Amino acid sequence: MLRQVVATETAQPFIIAGSGTLGWDQAAANLIEAQDKVLVLSNGYFGEGLADCLECYGGQVTRLRAEPGNREDLSLVRKELQTIKYKAITVTQVDTSTGVLGDVQAVAKLVRELSPDTLVIVDGVCATAAERLYFDAWGVDVLVTASQKALGCPAGISVVVASQRALATMSSRATPVPAYYASWARWLPIMRSYEDRAVKYFATPCVQTIFALNTSLKEILANDGGMEGVFVAHERTSERVKGAVEAWGLQTVAVSKEAAATAMTAVWLPEGIQAADLLPKLKARGVVAAGGILAGLAHRYFRLGHMGITATQDNGYVDVMLAAVAGALEECGHSVEQKNAPPRL
Repeated sequence: MLRQVVATETAQPFIIAGSGTLGWDQAAANLIEAQDKVLVLSNGYFGEGLADCLECYGGQVTRLRAEPGNREDLSLVRKELQTIKYKAITVTQVDTSTGVLGDVQAVAKLVRELSPDTLVIVDGVCATAAERLYFDAWGVDVLVTASQKALGCPAGISVVVASQRALATMSSRATPVPAYYASWARWLPIMRSYEDRAVKYFATPCVQTIFALNTSLKEILANDGGMEGVFVAHERTSERVKGAVEAWGLQTVAVSKEAAATAMTAVWLPEGIQAADLLPKLKARGVVAAGGILAGLAHRYFRLGHMGITATQDNGYVDVMLAAVAGALEECGHSVEQKNAPPRL
């Protein structure tokens, strides 16, 4: 079912107890050797974290940083790929710190055109099953994600999908994989045995969470429109949320519609209101939102998640969220009486 969600025929999923961050370790430990050059496209906090992880395993990392709210500059990516031979390039499909949507398709196309031997690694923790990604068609080599966001079940599973090319890269390393738990060489026989319905053991699986993931994947794929229907539902919900933000007289951190994720929305707060003022008032209304996470800017914005069943099913969650935000903003002193603003809760 994971192969269906990410549109691959031949890639290998790894379903391992851990957080999404373990997926970074898997990609870095198995694919990167000392002094391998890696180009990291950083649109926020999580792009920087992935770069740090790659450096831990000896990667020689070049960071292309976007200003907050912007996404990668493809002209700079092109220049780098024309100038330097990179072992891998990474792109965060949705950086949860900013709500910015990376252009995975365009980046992968540049790689195929200019540096076809370069591995394409995608951080999809806040994107998989919400944002379009066609693993095989786009030429992705590794997708790192996790169970707790649009895949729709509790936290606790690191989900990684690796192409056969990525697995061959791991197998042909000149040096041993510098990891034990994160080694694909140890997990690959386990994953293949599971698919064959055979018993094999390496480390204890998170059994209950895997059952939850199984249920979630069935629900996702039961959408009448298939994965395209799932993506369209997320887009519609995102438009509602961003329309409300505009109606309140506020701005998203993402600077354009093209750069904005559909799975979440990061919102700049009005002058004089900080995240610490707003979030407790939201919680009192039964809604948990996140503060900012960018260094030096964390107090100036807040983040709303709208993914999975909250985006694809008519369950009223989004209405409750928007009404709660409107009411909390009013309580903080910001008028939301603009036309088409959602009702206050």
